[in-house]
Amino acid sequence: MTNAYELIVNILTAIGVYDQIYNLFEIFGMAYVLKILIVSVLIAVLFAFVLVTVMFLTWMERKVVALVQVRYGPMVTGPRGLLQPVMDGIKLIGKEDIIPAKADRWIFTLAPFIVFVPALLIFIPIPFGNSLIISDLRVGLLYIIAISAVSPIAVLLAGWASNNKYSLLGAMRAVAQDISYTIPLALAAIAVVIFTGSLSTVDIVNAQGDYWFGIIPKWFIFLQPIGFVLFLIASIAELGRIPFDFQESESELVAGFFTEYSGMKFAMFFLAEYAHLFAVSGIVVTLFLGGWNGPVIPFIPVQITSLVYFLIKTYAVIFFTMWLRDTVPRMRIDQLLNIGWKIMVPLALLNLLVAGFLVTAGVI
Repeated sequence: MTNAYELIVNILTAIGVYDQIYNLFEIFGMAYVLKILIVSVLIAVLFAFVLVTVMFLTWMERKVVALVQVRYGPMVTGPRGLLQPVMDGIKLIGKEDIIPAKADRWIFTLAPFIVFVPALLIFIPIPFGNSLIISDLRVGLLYIIAISAVSPIAVLLAGWASNNKYSLLGAMRAVAQDISYTIPLALAAIAVVIFTGSLSTVDIVNAQGDYWFGIIPKWFIFLQPIGFVLFLIASIAELGRIPFDFQESESELVAGFFTEYSGMKFAMFFLAEYAHLFAVSGIVVTLFLGGWNGPVIPFIPVQITSLVYFLIKTYAVIFFTMWLRDTVPRMRIDQLLNIGWKIMVPLALLNLLVAGFLVTAGVI
């Protein structure tokens, strides 16, 4: 298993140009610059992929909402409304950037960037396919959970810096919600680590590559159905999507923590939300749905088929979250916290106990 950097080097070597390029840089004693350039290209590709994905998800959500409500959705801007995200971007760029007079200007401006950076960094250890990973970190799962914990800090900063009571209430709700659901999310993920004995996302995917009876894939959703449900619910809660969108709650808090934001600052929060949605769905696929694993198709490179399988599974999870948003009403904040602490945490601990028992008994 190689990462994306090694894959690019192998491709350049296969077409017979890597050695010439490397020797050229080596002559000037700057071989390290070549590695920096390749890594920079990978980062640029990842950034472009995230932006295009976010734009597509905004269109997809409108279409899913329209499907549930028996409407057409966007249809005017481009074929089937595909250019609607472009029009939204142009509109947001043209909006005036307003900062409240009594807001903390520096923190108010910094918060949108703090919330967007983790949304990009979280993709580093996610395996999009065979050899399609930026870096296979040995503590990849721990890294993902740690990076995810940064976003609530940015939300709290945005709510506090706005000098708006509704914004602050939304931010405090977001922090309480994140703390309540990070624990069952982490416990559900630990059960998977018990099965694999590794925090590496690549090792977790490889552990799900075999079949029972030559037919049933050894995905962890079959061994950990409770863990899958707990992880999925906790993930949706951390995303702050309906029925868990208490940090926004338009009917109660205007728009929550970003009530005072406009223009591109508002767009940064918007982009981060959909980037997190794709990332979290990819993590669910990696942990419980076999990652990039799928039937081998002859004469097609495994990198292409694995990427297609990963994207199909990821968009299936995304579709479910969007469908859930348009089907289930928002619960109360006390119900949210009670479910997190009184139901999901005990269930996650019980699920962890069952996972340990299965491994000890030699079932896995």
